[in-house]
Amino acid sequence: MVAAFASTSSTPISSSVNDATVDDSEKDRTQQLRVGRLTKAHGLKGAIKLELFTDDPGRRFVPGAVFTLQVPTGSAWHGKTIELVELRWYNQHAVGFFKDVVDRSAAETLAKAILWIDADVAEQSDEEDAWYDHQLVGLAVMRDGVRIGTIGRLEHMPAQDLLIVKTPTGDVMIPFVKAIVPSVDVKNGVVTITPPPGLLEELPEDPADAEPTLETDSDTDAAASALKTD
Repeated sequence: MVAAFASTSSTPISSSVNDATVDDSEKDRTQQLRVGRLTKAHGLKGAIKLELFTDDPGRRFVPGAVFTLQVPTGSAWHGKTIELVELRWYNQHAVGFFKDVVDRSAAETLAKAILWIDADVAEQSDEEDAWYDHQLVGLAVMRDGVRIGTIGRLEHMPAQDLLIVKTPTGDVMIPFVKAIVPSVDVKNGVVTITPPPGLLEELPEDPADAEPTLETDSDTDAAASALKTD
């Protein structure tokens, strides 16, 4: 699920459900939830610090939990999953130990990888101000009482989530943070935004920044005539 100022998020990307063993109705109920990001190696025994994107790590990060990895296509981990052996806490920071990640060198190859899990689309969250992607896509986007477009999709970036808003002039990326997206009303199908100047349109040129107008010969002649008259 995704939140305007929390961190839990999800996206209906391709499911890891085995196509050969489930029917279409079951696959349609499954999506992947983004639950964490591996930040950097911790120590020498393969541990990795975690940024958690869930308010319920005790349920998501249990021994044996398997995560799909989101990594660059050039990574040796691309297309693979990873299994959690143990989650520990050091100075209030989550640190994960994973199967087959046995030393610091292996852990460093996983830095910045995003962790996803399979989940049921119908699963409801008890977290405040958190939504699944499928709840947000298609909602009207309003600014100052005027509809500017609809949410086409969400982009989940390492730093923050982005709403991709379809407008008459093209797609616009809106950072999904509370300061810019103060209200999400799924029931009424409306998202209210308060973007800073320049986010949705080009700012008008500041007159003070304009280049001075060059004086022409005719302007000079007119000024000289006025002085003679006086």
